[in-house]
Amino acid sequence: MDENAPARLADRLDAALPQMQCRRCGYDACRPYAEAIARGDAINKCPPGGTATVAALAALTGRTALALDPAHGLQGPLTVARVDEAWCIGCTLCIAACPVDAIIGAQKRMHAVLAALCTGCALCIPPCPVDCIDIIPAGRAWSADDARMARERYDARRNRLAAEPGDTVTAGVATAADPVPVDADPERAFRQAAAAAAQSRARARRAARASKAIPC
Repeated sequence: MDENAPARLADRLDAALPQMQCRRCGYDACRPYAEAIARGDAINKCPPGGTATVAALAALTGRTALALDPAHGLQGPLTVARVDEAWCIGCTLCIAACPVDAIIGAQKRMHAVLAALCTGCALCIPPCPVDCIDIIPAGRAWSADDARMARERYDARRNRLAAEPGDTVTAGVATAADPVPVDADPERAFRQAAAAAAQSRARARRAARASKAIPC
């Protein structure tokens, strides 16, 4: 028995995935999902990849192609994130959450999404304390080159975080609700204070969105 066969299969499966690193499959990234498939997990948990990816995974594993599992989301057009500059408070939480370094900015400075690099994973949405990020149509299709570059950026980010003293690969994905003492981290204290001050504006913005969505 070839002990390296599962790893080689995982490599091929990983190459067939879209590399959006969105976690909708239930795994932390595309590679862990590929490894899980090699161990026998279902091949139909990748909505961004859609039916084409399911077909590719079926061919690689010798299994029957299945319909996408709706529990993991529905297939749709490529989307990208967009920061509303009028509401951004410069907290950097979205930057920390982006798996492919597609958001630029700095503490207390305006953030912006590099649309050409964004995978549309939407992982920046939950940690935003002021609801200033929208997901909008990208107006283009995701390509094999996009997948390759996204994987390179994902790997580069992991390597950078792993090399930072006192940090881990999962560092920087905290949310605004993490129970960190206010006086333990001055920068965190700024984020908490700014987020608290902006909550009423965020609620008003959400209320305005909801009112627009209700037919007269």
